[in-house]
Amino acid sequence: MAWNIDTSHSEILFTVRHMMISNVRGQFNKFSGTINLDEANPANSSVEVSIDVASINSRDEKRDGHLTSPDFFDAATYPTITFKSTKVEKTGDNTGTIHGDLTIKGVTKAVTLDTTFVGKAKSPWGTTSAGFNASTKINRTDFGLTWNVALETGGILVGEEITINIELEAVES
Repeated sequence: MAWNIDTSHSEILFTVRHMMISNVRGQFNKFSGTINLDEANPANSSVEVSIDVASINSRDEKRDGHLTSPDFFDAATYPTITFKSTKVEKTGDNTGTIHGDLTIKGVTKAVTLDTTFVGKAKSPWGTTSAGFNASTKINRTDFGLTWNVALETGGILVGEEITINIELEAVES
């Protein structure tokens, strides 16, 4: 069964270490995608998502400008980040693993999303929605996001490990 991501009730969030001492969090405000969910046989399910790189929001306009520049995402050349599942595995009653190809800045790498199916609900307008949470960690340098500055006190300005958390609501189409 096909489901469309309800972007007004979903979030794609990220966290990265800053100056080795704190975390910076951000999100992408524009994205779209579909889920083909086979509840009887989850292995037949699939997910596709497209993220607008220029919609990055880290709560700092100057930093967002730097993130969309060629130093990081190069949004003018690579305007989208994409994810396409390659395999879906059920790991528990409401949990699963989604394996897929993540493409950032023209580089595609396999990633694994640990996923929880939160449930389904019928809205007052007659539509049916399903909720999912997913998370993964990636190394940004694997995708060509290598810009950094060494700190005088040791370490680096921007951490390499990125934690991605997804809160997703999808509407049955």
